[in-house]
Amino acid sequence: EIDLLSPLTIRGSTLRNRIVVSPMCQYCAKDGFADDWHLVHLGSRAVGGAGLVFTEATAVTAQGRISPGDLGLWKDEHIEPLSKIAAFIHRMGSVAGIQLAHAGRKGSCLTPWETRGKLIDKAKGGWTIVAPSPIPFFPNDPAPQELTIDGIKQVVADFISAAKRALKAGFQVIEVHAAHGYLLHSFLSPLSNQRKDQYGGSLENRMRLLLEVVVELRKIVPEKMPLFVRISATDWVDCGWDIEQSVKLVDALKGLGVDLIDVSSGGMAPHADIPVGPGYQVPFARRIRHDCSIMTGAVGLITEPHQANDVIISGAADLVFMA
Repeated sequence: EIDLLSPLTIRGSTLRNRIVVSPMCQYCAKDGFADDWHLVHLGSRAVGGAGLVFTEATAVTAQGRISPGDLGLWKDEHIEPLSKIAAFIHRMGSVAGIQLAHAGRKGSCLTPWETRGKLIDKAKGGWTIVAPSPIPFFPNDPAPQELTIDGIKQVVADFISAAKRALKAGFQVIEVHAAHGYLLHSFLSPLSNQRKDQYGGSLENRMRLLLEVVVELRKIVPEKMPLFVRISATDWVDCGWDIEQSVKLVDALKGLGVDLIDVSSGGMAPHADIPVGPGYQVPFARRIRHDCSIMTGAVGLITEPHQANDVIISGAADLVFMA
C-alpha cells in the first residue's frame, strides 16, 4: 500500500517520501541574495527527513518581488549562494526544488510584519508593478501598469533566464508559481484580466501566458527533470477563476509536459470568503488528479501526520506540501 512514507519517482528524480516542504516566503533576503538564514532554514528541513524541499517564491525579475526581502534569480550572482543550499539538501538525501515567481500587481509591498499588503512609496524604494490590466489588488491602491505585448514577451524570457540559473545552481525540480493572485494567476482570472487582445477574454486567451512559459521552460529543462505548476484552483469569488477552468488548464499543462500540479486556492481578491479549515483544498487536488489523470500535491492546513497520510492513502494526491 502506498502511504506518506512511500518513495515516489517523477521522471529522473526519486523522492524518499511524499512529504514536501512548501515554499515559504522569509522576507529577509537582501537584493535577492540567499544567505545563511536560507541555508539553515531549508537545510534543516532536509535534515528532518522531507522528501522534497522547495525554496520560497524566487523572483524572476527585481520587479517581480513581493517585497524587498524576496529571494531572486534575476542575475548570475544569485546562483552561487543558492547552489550551496541545493547541494546541502541533496547531501542530506532530500531533493531540492525551486519555485519561480513573479508577483505582478501584488509586488512592491512592505513585509507582513511592517504592514501586510501595503505598497511601498516610490520615494522609499518602491517600484512600478505590472499586471494584465490596470486594476489594483486593493481598490484604493494606485493602478498597476498594464503589460504591453513586448512586456509579456519579456516576462516569458525572464522565467526562462531564471530557470537556466536554477539549473546551474543544481536544483532538481522547478515549480512555476501560477497561484495566489501573482502575475501568472492574474492573467488566468477574469477578475484581474480584462484585456481585449490575445491574452484576454476567452479562457484560451487567459491561459496563453502560462502555457507559453511552460512551453519555453520544457525546451530548456532536461527531459529527466520534473516540472511542477502551482495553481489556485478557485478564486472563491463569483465570476472569477474556478475549478472547472482549472481542470481545462491542467489538461493543457499536462499536454505540454508538466508532471505535477500543486493545488492551492485563493489570493486573487482581498474580499474572498474562503471556508478555511483542515485540508480545505484537498478536494481540489483530488478532482484534478481524477479528471486530468495527473499527479497532484495537496496543500493548506494539513497539520497532523495521520491527516497527511490519509491524503495519500485515499488517492487525493501524490504529495503533501506542508509549511
